[in-house]
Amino acid sequence: MTPWDRLPPAWYLRDTVTVARDLIGRYLVRETPRGRLCCRITETEAYCGPGDPACHSHKKASRSREGRTNVMYRDGGLAYIYLIYGMYCCFNVVTRPQGEPEAVLVRSAQPVLGQEQMAENRRMDQVKEKALLTGPGKLCMAMDIGRELYGEALWGDRLWLAWGEPATPSAIAATPRINIDYAGEAAAWPWRFVEKGSRFLSVKYRE
Repeated sequence: MTPWDRLPPAWYLRDTVTVARDLIGRYLVRETPRGRLCCRITETEAYCGPGDPACHSHKKASRSREGRTNVMYRDGGLAYIYLIYGMYCCFNVVTRPQGEPEAVLVRSAQPVLGQEQMAENRRMDQVKEKALLTGPGKLCMAMDIGRELYGEALWGDRLWLAWGEPATPSAIAATPRINIDYAGEAAAWPWRFVEKGSRFLSVKYRE
C-alpha cells in the first residue's frame, strides 16, 4: 500500500462518524488539464442523515430526481458538492449504503502538490500555504472542485481519495461542528474532527 493508492469503495460504506475521523490525513487528489493537485485532509465534519438536524437530508422522507441531495441516497464513495452563499462550493464525501443519506464535509486541508496552481485558482498574488485550503469554500476553489464533479466516484480519474498519511488516533480531536446554531442541541454534538497542532484548520483548535 502506498500513499497514492485509492481508497476502495467499501471504505465509504462504514459509519459516517468513523469515516469522518478516518479521513484525517488522507489525500484528496484532483487531476486537472494543467496538472495534479493534492492536499492532505486536516478537518472534517460528519452529517448523519434524517436524524441529524444539521444534515441536508434532515426530515426528508424521499428524494426528487432533480434535488441537490439526490446523490446522498446512493452508495457511499461519491462526491456531494453544493453551493453556499450563491458562489462557493463545498465538497462532501457520501457515506453509508444506498438509502442512508449521510455525508462528511471536508473543511480544511494541507497542500501537498500544486501549490502554485492552487494559488492561481484562488486569485492570490503569491503562494500562502496556510491560507490556501483553510475553509470548505477555499478548498474547493484551490482544488478546482466545482459542481461538474457532483456525483463523481471517488476512486476515478478526475477526483479521488487516497490512503495518504493517516493521522494516529491520539493526534485527532473531536469538537462541535461549526456554524450550525440553527440545529438546536445537535450543534453541540462532537462530530467535527481536526488534527491536533495543525496550522491548516478553518478554526484554530484549542485543547
